[in-house]
Amino acid sequence: MGLYLGDGYVSKEARTWKLRVTLDTAYPGIIDECGAAMEAVFPGKHAHIWARTKANCVDVSTCSNAWPLLLPQHGPGRKHERQIVLEGWQERLLEGCNEEFVRGLIHSDGCRVVANDRGVRSVRYHFSNASTDILSLYCGALDALGIPWTHPSKRDIAVYRKAATRRMDEFVGPKR
Repeated sequence: MGLYLGDGYVSKEARTWKLRVTLDTAYPGIIDECGAAMEAVFPGKHAHIWARTKANCVDVSTCSNAWPLLLPQHGPGRKHERQIVLEGWQERLLEGCNEEFVRGLIHSDGCRVVANDRGVRSVRYHFSNASTDILSLYCGALDALGIPWTHPSKRDIAVYRKAATRRMDEFVGPKR
């Protein structure tokens, strides 16, 4: 769900619907995880990985007429220009999967950086999105995990505290 909200979209094909998630080829582990997640939703269906004309991107995709039901947040236009609200059943599913949700969001629209604060190594997590609804979902998941965050700018959420970044390193860590 996190990767979909960040880098994915659902589109109508000739006879079916397709979920596509566009990912950076620099992170083959994330590409593999995305494909495995899609295949877990539809056992027996193979996730396809297509190189894009843009040299460093691939689309990971699967087709199913169920995608609009499973991801009712799809719709015309950009995600930040429409309301993104989880259905009740989606909220219940995510309750036990906050770590995976945060991981997907960081892997799509976030980063983990190691800063040098006056000679001291400092890990930080940043998440950026133009959708206030997606930012709110991210913050809600962090709250559920007991991870403190800050809102340094309109589109950004940051996790700076040492205990919080150590906790995020347990389930996110550096991109691979």
